[in-house]
Amino acid sequence: MANLASSSSSSDRDTSLATVADADRMGRFPLTMAWWAVCSAIFYIVVGATLALNYGARNAIIGMVLSVISYGLINAVISRYAIRTGQSVALFSRGVFGTSGAALATLIFFATAIYYAVFEGSVMAVAAHHMFPAVPYWAFALLVVIYSVLLIFGSVQRWLDKFNGVLLPFYLGGLLLAVALATREYGYSDAWLAFGPAGGPVAGGWWDAYVYYMGVWILMMFTFDYARFGRREDARYHGRYNFGMPFYLVTFLLNGVAGIYLVAIIPGDGALSEVSVVLALLKLMGLGGLFFVWVTQTRINTANYYLATINMQAFFARFGLGRWPKAAWAVVVGLVSYALMLFDVFAYLLQALAYQGIFVVAWVAVALVHILAAGESAPAPGGGSAYNRRGLGAWFAGAASGLALMHVSGLAATFAAPASFVVAGVVYWLGQAAVSGQRMQGGGA
Repeated sequence: MANLASSSSSSDRDTSLATVADADRMGRFPLTMAWWAVCSAIFYIVVGATLALNYGARNAIIGMVLSVISYGLINAVISRYAIRTGQSVALFSRGVFGTSGAALATLIFFATAIYYAVFEGSVMAVAAHHMFPAVPYWAFALLVVIYSVLLIFGSVQRWLDKFNGVLLPFYLGGLLLAVALATREYGYSDAWLAFGPAGGPVAGGWWDAYVYYMGVWILMMFTFDYARFGRREDARYHGRYNFGMPFYLVTFLLNGVAGIYLVAIIPGDGALSEVSVVLALLKLMGLGGLFFVWVTQTRINTANYYLATINMQAFFARFGLGRWPKAAWAVVVGLVSYALMLFDVFAYLLQALAYQGIFVVAWVAVALVHILAAGESAPAPGGGSAYNRRGLGAWFAGAASGLALMHVSGLAATFAAPASFVVAGVVYWLGQAAVSGQRMQGGGA
């Protein structure tokens, strides 16, 4: 079976510091199993229920469907480009934003991946501590971090597809079992479709739900760093199915609808959080619920820890630390994650994530315009100037417009992420068009 890393290579070939050679590409099924680890997370279940609680179930579902479509279309483009070039987010960003601009992209990438790793790891530690209260939370948190780091040591991609492939049926089966047990315990009623705020569904709430999912566009970067391992002859399959809409039907719609249903029919105190959802699962399924939480957390964290590690490595390579092995950076990611799991920093992390989300959306816009304009060409993976003024100018223009709208009250605030996307894309397109015009004039002269 093809692997991400060449068995003949003495160094890791799954870092973000080098393009992926044809010999190091994966087959369809292995890459699908490795990538679909990203679809299972308690986070997606909680988000669906939260959006329904705030805007109404039907609005939340419409927002999910629109997100499935937009994610599928954008990632079809990104995945095909990554497969064609073998580039990572770090290498691609060097060509578009310059070496210093690429460092900012990898900083945002690994910081966001660490946040999600902390979120999912904390959920697992809380669940285990609830089932076995004699063992302190910090001990479970340490255990989660240790095995999460160990999973990505060495050329882990040689077995990551198999590991997540084995766990995939347990995730899907566990989710369906939770719905079935809740229905048996509390009875079925279509009232869950009316689940929402006390005053009824919010007018235009579908837009708010859709925009909320734009805050998770970091998955576009996730796609880039996974798709580069696909074989060129499989580009169509990966663009349409593996990284396309079918993946997001499971990730957003299936998880989200399950979350809405479970929260709507299981009696609670009204306080909705990742902890309340997990405790409801444990109440329904007992040790089986703990196993389900472990499966979801472990699968998603193979991606979170891996991507945080290789992008942290790429970031610090800018400061002369690129020779540190991937295993060393995995340990650093683990230490940072453990520290964040012990301290009550979620309020600050959530605020930071909101700001990072705006930068990610603007990055996606520039990347999308560049890819569509580049056609079969690709930016050089290394070298170049420290700052690419066209790329950085468009990126920062988009981010600035989004950040400005974030601090405006009312309807305008909901346009922060869309404005960031549109402004960044238009500015970059205009810059590229101007350069092309100058080149044509120079050639004609």
